[in-house]
Amino acid sequence: MSRTALRICPLCEATCGLTLTIEGTAVTGARGDRDDVFSRGFICPKGASFGAVDGDPDRLRTPLVRRDGELREATWEEAFDAVAAGLRPVVERYGPNSVGVVLGNPNVHTVAGALYPPILMAGLRTRSVFTASTVDQMPKHVSSGLLFGDALAIPVPDLDHTDHLLLIGANPLESNGSLCTAPDFPGKLKALKSRGGTLTVIDPRRTRTARLADRHVAIRPGTDALLLAAMAYVLFEEDLVALGELAQHVQGVEELRAEVGDFTPESVADACDVDADTIRALARELAAAPTAAVYGRIGSCTVPHGTLASWLVDVLNVLTGNLDRPGGALFPQAATDKTPRPAGPGHGFALGRWHSRVSRHPEAKGELPLSALAEEIDTATAEGEPIRALVAVASNPVLSAPDGDRLDKALGSLDFMVSVDPYLNETSRHAHVVLPPPPPSQSPHHDFAFNTLAVRNQVRYTPAAVPLEPGRMAESEILARLILAATGMHGADPAAVDAMVVDQTLGKAVKEPHSPVHGRDPKELAAQLTGVSGPERRLDMMLRLGPYGDGFGVRPDGLTLEKLLAHPHGIDLGPLKSRLPQPLKTVSGKVELLPAPIAGDLPRLREALMHRPDGLVLVGRRHLRSNNSWMHNVPALTGGSNRCTLHIHPQDAERLGVRDGAAVRLKGAGGEVTAPAEVTDAVRPGVVSLPHGWGHDRPGTRLGHAATDPGVNVNQLLDGSLLDPLSGNAVLNGVPIEVSPVSEKITALT
Repeated sequence: MSRTALRICPLCEATCGLTLTIEGTAVTGARGDRDDVFSRGFICPKGASFGAVDGDPDRLRTPLVRRDGELREATWEEAFDAVAAGLRPVVERYGPNSVGVVLGNPNVHTVAGALYPPILMAGLRTRSVFTASTVDQMPKHVSSGLLFGDALAIPVPDLDHTDHLLLIGANPLESNGSLCTAPDFPGKLKALKSRGGTLTVIDPRRTRTARLADRHVAIRPGTDALLLAAMAYVLFEEDLVALGELAQHVQGVEELRAEVGDFTPESVADACDVDADTIRALARELAAAPTAAVYGRIGSCTVPHGTLASWLVDVLNVLTGNLDRPGGALFPQAATDKTPRPAGPGHGFALGRWHSRVSRHPEAKGELPLSALAEEIDTATAEGEPIRALVAVASNPVLSAPDGDRLDKALGSLDFMVSVDPYLNETSRHAHVVLPPPPPSQSPHHDFAFNTLAVRNQVRYTPAAVPLEPGRMAESEILARLILAATGMHGADPAAVDAMVVDQTLGKAVKEPHSPVHGRDPKELAAQLTGVSGPERRLDMMLRLGPYGDGFGVRPDGLTLEKLLAHPHGIDLGPLKSRLPQPLKTVSGKVELLPAPIAGDLPRLREALMHRPDGLVLVGRRHLRSNNSWMHNVPALTGGSNRCTLHIHPQDAERLGVRDGAAVRLKGAGGEVTAPAEVTDAVRPGVVSLPHGWGHDRPGTRLGHAATDPGVNVNQLLDGSLLDPLSGNAVLNGVPIEVSPVSEKITALT
């Protein structure tokens, strides 16, 4: 007999509510939850394929331990014994930095992935930390840290109320949104236009989002910061700067005026391939709108001036008075945020507190560039030990980082590697121990990260829809046991990890004067926590201490886990509101419009005015039915438009002798790949586009469906040397590339 259960979708950042149909323990269907307070029934192809993702037969069901050179099935006890035996000797002999930690994108899509990795890194005391952030959004973290004093204080566009939305390097109709959590992003853009608003899209490709726009500007890739700086220039030159109520919270306006003086529309037009009149029109339209928001995403982050572009997005929001006001760009307030502290100066944000060992890359937000992982493993220096052991959690850097071939070889040289991953993929195949978490249906869900970026304040929690299968282990227990094994406490009760966090958090909270539990007994507070697991108890604690919480009885109407469980479709907490100056943690207590590191990087942007690369440049491409490399093993999410083809403009194809469907060779600094050409005017002349996350052709993996149509790894075209210096983010877009036809035909495109 079938039944239904609710589940928040974990397959992208939109966090839509689902209603699952379950037969026994198998998910046989998924539809949108019409009563979900946030998504209201919206669903995309990924959510509709939840059952296929959940039940993928290639998902690992038991741990694997390497014996005599081969990965073989093992018990959980054997697996954690092997972890302790492999990791601890490396730490004790070579020091904590000899153990690297790599966190992948899926970590932020699970409860356990949000709660436990910070404890692991703190316990190891390693500075060798790498995440997917430095091939994605790290420039936004750095610019927010410098502007607002907090790398996690990222304003999001008020999609439901804005009159004018300018998107740069963003394609939310296919990504579903990113750093802007918004179920039914397409519907919100259509509603914007229906109420008379304006949508402007700046993108070198005519994406689905661009086709919806009132104005599409086909910029030359990699020049986003130049165009945005020129728009700021126009605002100053034409006296269009109007901070309004923001003025009391901002410093550095006049200094900024001087710094953008060289970036006239005329001076940047040639580099951007956008005429000066269009640039002036963009600035004037932004300033004239009753409310407006500028929003930039991965296309403007993964470029040589990614941090400057991310900074300028918020500079334009500030100069037009649209930061922190309804209809503009606002700071969300998540239910699990820390207790709001009184407004006032903070400690600020610092870059470069330590550096990578080989190339001396500065850390950003406690992380080193993922592009540097291979050299940190395979290169000896006098600056300390190389990475000899690696903990990889839900990460596949062989495909997601530049020069996967080099990293592939480096991983094979490690003394020890443990991977927490449901698949034996291009990275986890090198592990000595693989610890597979259960499928999503067997795990609870709450969006700790994405609710801090949501376009409406709300809170939702869904318990596991299906009980753990026999032989499975909850992801929270896997990570807790990993923490114990890695930190010399192998064999201890995994519940001790959660208990430690609760004790530390409550012990600190009772000492903070602004906390609702100031002066109370931490043990008495801990005794009040509810929940059937450590993660639930921690969620209850965070809700109670958070901005909407009951403060452990201080506010009887406030949030608790029990109250949230009584509202299975979630609790609406209202629209985004103006919050300044409370979110600011800068030393001045104000928005610091021209931070010193930004000013120090502007000369490099001025140099870009003088240089325009000849030839073709490469950009990536997002597919609606995919999310990085995770989902290519699900038949329902591949095929059709979700294919690894090279988009090339007809003019460039004719000039190079490239035929539609024929094989083309792409050559970059990191190597070369061969892919089928797809001739289309959806990409502007001078630009080619190849999607990321492909290249499933390495031996030793267990990705049966993905291997039937492996595609090629676009990141193999990069050698990892191109980084945005402030953030350490890899430059993945606007990269010079050589394209030439080859004789054989790969496939006929229909």
